[in-house]
Amino acid sequence: MVPPSSLKLKPNIRARAAHGHPWIFANEVEALLPAEHDGELVEARDRNGRFLGVGIYNSRSQIVWRRLSRERVALDAAYIRTAVERAVARRAEEPARRLIWSESDDLPGLVVDQFGDTLVVQIQTLALEKRAGIVSDVLAELLKPAEIIFRNDAPIRRLEGLPQEVHTRSGGEWEPRWMRIGGFEYWLDLQHGQKTGFYLDQRVQHGVVAKHAAGRRVLDAFCNQGAFALHAARAGANEVLGLDSAEDAVAAARRNAERNGVKAEFQVANVFDWFNDPARAVEPMWDLIILDPPPFAKSRSALEGALRGYKEINLRAMQRLAAGGVLATYTCSHHMQDAELRGVLAEAAADAKRKVRVLEWAHQPPDHPVLATMSESEYLRGYLLQLD
Repeated sequence: MVPPSSLKLKPNIRARAAHGHPWIFANEVEALLPAEHDGELVEARDRNGRFLGVGIYNSRSQIVWRRLSRERVALDAAYIRTAVERAVARRAEEPARRLIWSESDDLPGLVVDQFGDTLVVQIQTLALEKRAGIVSDVLAELLKPAEIIFRNDAPIRRLEGLPQEVHTRSGGEWEPRWMRIGGFEYWLDLQHGQKTGFYLDQRVQHGVVAKHAAGRRVLDAFCNQGAFALHAARAGANEVLGLDSAEDAVAAARRNAERNGVKAEFQVANVFDWFNDPARAVEPMWDLIILDPPPFAKSRSALEGALRGYKEINLRAMQRLAAGGVLATYTCSHHMQDAELRGVLAEAAADAKRKVRVLEWAHQPPDHPVLATMSESEYLRGYLLQLD
């Protein structure tokens, strides 16, 4: 007999959870549990009644169950402390790094980035929201930060029935300041900037791409705060131009370039429109183009349109690259798998009538660990390509 605090998979559904995936969707279970279980731990069993583990439950979410452990555990202060300790132990010592990456670190819905003496926390599940005080206390105890900023303003919180809010552990305001990441100083507003304040997942790629910049004309499309452009300029690029549609991002990039004493220009522009402008046809070709767009596919239903967008932007870039030029192209949507990205690049190369060789494959860094049984934990992928 399955206890009332257990979920059971439907008999005719091939749920990924039966094969190791940590999620169960609402349409995969025989019956939902009462709302009193929302934000608490419940067991899950397959269609034959075999135990799949304990996980956090929320009947208001499409993902009703997220596995916490394959063993029977409690989501209490002791569990959270142990999970945080293990997550930190797996990370290299760096002043800026991701400390906790959700399911990959056995804390579904918890993301923690470290910037020097400041931690930036995102809580994206009801169960962790109910234990936010414990999370805060454990992080303060183990890491002793000067401040903890809770950036609970991600749209995904709405899917869990959670409000959007931003606050600090101290209750005060975190003042923007210069912080050093990857050899450069960036003006960061961790409390009110984008995401957790800086895209740490690309910090390895900044240096990788810069190796191809010396003596070249470099275009950094979707430049955000200008990190790729700054690295290229310092590596000896002859000319660097960064494009972004957000005026505040371009302003930040210009400020960062001035602070670090590197020469790079930045413009506010829609990258698609910029490439399609007839004026591009009479301009010199680029030697290195970086495409690091925001996620075009924010849902599985948006993937078809996203593939068209990725093909279009890569095609335009390939058409503007000089012979021997390098294209560094990325996608940060977990809905877009490597085979789909490779297909898009192949189609763009065929339409551009260019021979394209793979120089390097790109991936998210080790402090954003990927679970082999959870494709969604892998979201950043890309290629460095050389065009004849």
